[in-house]
Amino acid sequence: MLFNSLHFVFFFPIVILLYFSLPHRRRWLFLLATSYYFYMAWKPEYGLLLLFSTVVDYYAGLKIGQTQHQFHRRCYLWLSLAVNLGVLFGFKYLNFFNETTRQLLDQFNIFYNVPAFDLLLPVGISFYTFQTLSYTIDVYQGRIEPEKHFGYFALYVSFWPQLVAGPIERASHLLPQLKQLHYFNEAEVKAGLIRILWGFIKKLVIADRLALYVDEVYNNPGVYDGTTILLATYFFTFQVYCDFSGYSDIAIGTAKVMGFQLSENFRRPFFARSPAEFWRRWHITMTNWFRDYLMFPLMRHPRLHLPWYAALIITFILVGLWHGANWTFIAWGGLQGLFIMVGRWYQFYYHRYMPKLLPFTLPDKTIALLQIVLTFNLITLSVIFFRADTIQQAVNYLQAIFFDWGWQIPPMPRGWPDFVLSLILIMALLVSEYLLQDRPIEEVIRPKVMPVRWAFYIAGLLLLTWFGVFTQNQFIYFEF
Repeated sequence: MLFNSLHFVFFFPIVILLYFSLPHRRRWLFLLATSYYFYMAWKPEYGLLLLFSTVVDYYAGLKIGQTQHQFHRRCYLWLSLAVNLGVLFGFKYLNFFNETTRQLLDQFNIFYNVPAFDLLLPVGISFYTFQTLSYTIDVYQGRIEPEKHFGYFALYVSFWPQLVAGPIERASHLLPQLKQLHYFNEAEVKAGLIRILWGFIKKLVIADRLALYVDEVYNNPGVYDGTTILLATYFFTFQVYCDFSGYSDIAIGTAKVMGFQLSENFRRPFFARSPAEFWRRWHITMTNWFRDYLMFPLMRHPRLHLPWYAALIITFILVGLWHGANWTFIAWGGLQGLFIMVGRWYQFYYHRYMPKLLPFTLPDKTIALLQIVLTFNLITLSVIFFRADTIQQAVNYLQAIFFDWGWQIPPMPRGWPDFVLSLILIMALLVSEYLLQDRPIEEVIRPKVMPVRWAFYIAGLLLLTWFGVFTQNQFIYFEF
């Protein structure tokens, strides 16, 4: 079920009304049923896959908690890892692996031809797989106790506001909330609705409008000049941000209406002063997952004990692969790791040597602005690999950007008016995020006097009505 669908318009208020009407002891069962309904609205078979993953990790967690023998505990951990990653590999990476193997063996004249499997990637599989894996790993490492109530654990895995595109929640944060008694809280409901409105503005007004320009340019390689491609790339950066953070806002808002607090997933990433800071502000729950469960273990493993830069590059290559089974995503992820590595070296040598070499010093605010601009442009240029279909196509786009300057009428339905409107919306987004200063919008709007609050409500609804693109475009991160 899409948040931006008529189906959800009816689903959400009915769920809220029934949830607060039910006694506490029945609410977990109601939320579990609605979560599976929400997920199976795409395809009923998805529910069986979700249930299978849930049963395996519930069983593995219980056995790890009950068993004292370290070898047996490790076996149950590996059972969870093998099943979850095996299912993810089968649906998401098997065809990519077979095709890559075939191309490699062709270089040695070795015949390898496995037919492609026509498997439809289940929505949100990368998200809930990582969420369940974090539970099993945390139980194994003694950070949390295994959950004995299967219903609560199944709800933790499938909680519908964040099931298909995050935030990726840790069991220590979400599971206790699922067991708490939540009363109808007018202030929390208002805060949640504000957050939902903000998310829909990002998605329908900004992201889906920018998509009109981006899709036209990137779906027609070789047609547009470098200037148009560069603008489309800038637009795509904002499109992805508004699309994904808009989903997170709606997820956080819907959960907040019911009394649940989900993790923040974005904190003004375009104001980051370095690539490392950007990734501390972008898709925070995924970044933290890879840091805690992959990068740090690679650095601390007694046999591997990899230096930080090797663990960093490996981690971000896998971050890229998590997003999609394509060499373009691997290249994009590798570039993120490279940017962070170079940025760390730059900071070390800059503070150590530059004050001695430069005859003058720039004001701190000027340095900060230059760092923000440089970081944003590095991230944006790398996004070409994220959006392109092939490595060669990405290289062609980069060549056009640097060597094929020109100017064409913006490829949007209404030409210049749509283009100018898109620029205005981007500027309004940046100004609003600058003013918010890392605070959730509901914390800023809710304490204001009534005229200010209602001005926001009316302005938001008018924006949706006048400028929203109501074509039920799927959220970009549903593909991952």
